[in-house]
Amino acid sequence: MHGPTYLSRFPQRTAAVASGKTLLPLLLPPSCPPLAPIARTTAARAPHRDPRTRHGARRTIGATAPRTSSDLIIGTAGHIDHGKTSLVKALTGVDTDRLKEEKERGITVDLGFAYQTLPDGEVLGFVDVPGHEKLVRNMLAGATGIDHALLVVAADDGPMPQTREHLAIVDLLGLRQGVVALTKCDLVTPARLAAAEAEVRALLAGSGLAGAPVVPVSSVSGQGLAALKALLQQAAGTPTDRAAPGQFRLAVDRVFTLAGIGTVVTGTAVAGRVVPGDRLTVSPAGLPVRVRSVHAQNRQAAQGQAGQRLALALAGVERAQVRRGDWIVADALHAPTQRVDVRLQVLAGEARPLAHWTPVHLHLGAEAVGGRVVVLEGEAIAPGRDARAQLQLERPIAALRGDRFILRDQSAQRTLGGGTVIDAFPPDTRRRRDQRLAALAALELPTPAGALAAALAQQPPTGIDARRFATLWNLAAAEWRQVLDAVPHRVMADGTRELLFAPAQIERYGDAAAAQLRAHHQKKPDSPGLTQEQLQRAVRDKPAGTVFALLLKELVRTGALKRYGPHLSLAGHDASLQGADRQLWERLKPWLDEGGMHPPRLSEMLLRDRGLRRDQVLRLMERLQRMGNVHAVGAEYFIQTTHLLALAVQAWELAQADPNRRLNVKELRDRTGISRHLSVPLVEYFDQIGLTRRDEVGRHFRRDPRQVFEG
Repeated sequence: MHGPTYLSRFPQRTAAVASGKTLLPLLLPPSCPPLAPIARTTAARAPHRDPRTRHGARRTIGATAPRTSSDLIIGTAGHIDHGKTSLVKALTGVDTDRLKEEKERGITVDLGFAYQTLPDGEVLGFVDVPGHEKLVRNMLAGATGIDHALLVVAADDGPMPQTREHLAIVDLLGLRQGVVALTKCDLVTPARLAAAEAEVRALLAGSGLAGAPVVPVSSVSGQGLAALKALLQQAAGTPTDRAAPGQFRLAVDRVFTLAGIGTVVTGTAVAGRVVPGDRLTVSPAGLPVRVRSVHAQNRQAAQGQAGQRLALALAGVERAQVRRGDWIVADALHAPTQRVDVRLQVLAGEARPLAHWTPVHLHLGAEAVGGRVVVLEGEAIAPGRDARAQLQLERPIAALRGDRFILRDQSAQRTLGGGTVIDAFPPDTRRRRDQRLAALAALELPTPAGALAAALAQQPPTGIDARRFATLWNLAAAEWRQVLDAVPHRVMADGTRELLFAPAQIERYGDAAAAQLRAHHQKKPDSPGLTQEQLQRAVRDKPAGTVFALLLKELVRTGALKRYGPHLSLAGHDASLQGADRQLWERLKPWLDEGGMHPPRLSEMLLRDRGLRRDQVLRLMERLQRMGNVHAVGAEYFIQTTHLLALAVQAWELAQADPNRRLNVKELRDRTGISRHLSVPLVEYFDQIGLTRRDEVGRHFRRDPRQVFEG
């Protein structure tokens, strides 16, 4: 329901809006109390909190919400017309059927919200969901972040199809706390009431709610309501462990606008905390926003935190730019993905195994998106079993490790199963399956330090992306530093990325490179070594290309290797000339030194010194080229490495100044003064060594020449 419509129904609030004193409501029923003025000040920041379960694992979407207060989010579940909305109204005084269609049809169509303030001042939040089979998607949108399940079963009907489906969904979402309200008990005989309770307890057996209290109630007569309220208050007062720091995440289940307020989103915060003034991101769209104000559990608040239902007034974004299914997250957590690796459980009641490449609908948070199942273990997942799988989706979503999800069939008519996200940023499925399964097993370990240590122990050739890992686990900076302090590692900076490797892995790569160089030196003692490209081809056990280059650079810095021009060698290797070769080079080198970027032609050198033989000079130049001192440019020119680099750099600068990044040979001649006889074989030599490439448009540099000649 949009703001203007809502306000027109309540004139006392219209006046408040006009005066600029209204803050955003979490829900819009007439029973809501008047709203407080907008808070204009930013509260002092406290340490971030990221709730965990009682078992110590990081909180997952849909799992029992750890709390730092007695606030409790209660989600209704149950078959259509079993009295969910009436029961919530009887408990809170709030009619959650707010839509005209809901009033006319007498059923809940979309999510409804209500709140009850406890004697100690804390708040019970109720999420009322549709029970109709065609509206399960809306039900799933409201299941994000609930703490406690309120399963509603009419005593006259007993468990029905949507009762069973909702219970299965509750189970798949990891909820282990709840209560059953056996409604309409005033309409049945004691015998029927006892039978209905027996049916409910049989249904609960084997589920996460096995042994949950069953309370007969009547929303009309009030029977059992006091007992039900007492159980819910007891659940709200159950202490839970405080969690480690984490960054803010909120799953959006409603978006609307209010006059004088702007865009408002509501949802349950599943991690971290938020205060007015925070700058966040709408994900997966990547829209930056600023939090103008916060309502927590239907009250104005200086901050909101994980485990609470929040309403956030957002600046910097229009209503049409945000939708149900989006996430409001800390900037560092914005990482859209179209593939997620998961542990997937198939419902025991399915008629057949879930096969590879089955089309499905994924429900995660309040999002619903189509995709396909890639089975990573075997060819199918049998009913009642779980296995690792990858979900390949039709569009990007926002997901992190531990998020709970539900899968429905292609038509979104039947729940197939559900599970937990293991890796939100997986490689494609063409990687070796056994290696990928080992990596997923590491990520399934309960602590980030344990998972990182196990992942590094596998020595992945690509390393582990530090930022991705911290994001996947939703680790704040301080928490990430603690993990790194606890796990031995080596860091390789790959551009904007920091890649983590096991120390033993780096040593092994270095040993492999040294072994190849040692073999080359033994075979060709007069060679200066191998180029980086040659060494990379020779080493079989190596990391990705960029990382390998970083490793070689590090080995040069530490003195394990040395670099001469484009060549790498072992530190103790000496490829200097001896005997007659040295004497001949002493005769020729002054001419090349004098020529610099304009070396004499071979024929000219033979004319200068009649005692030289062509084959003798060519043999020496070939040896010098292997040593990296000289480069044979065409058949007549030999240019020393330093002078060739100078020519290449000038050519590079000319190409960079060209609008199309093309190298113009005439401009190169004009700038350097080299002859046409040299310029043509020179640029062809650049092509030959992979410095440039020629296409139909012209000649372009593939890399900076200093990377080739200086490393």
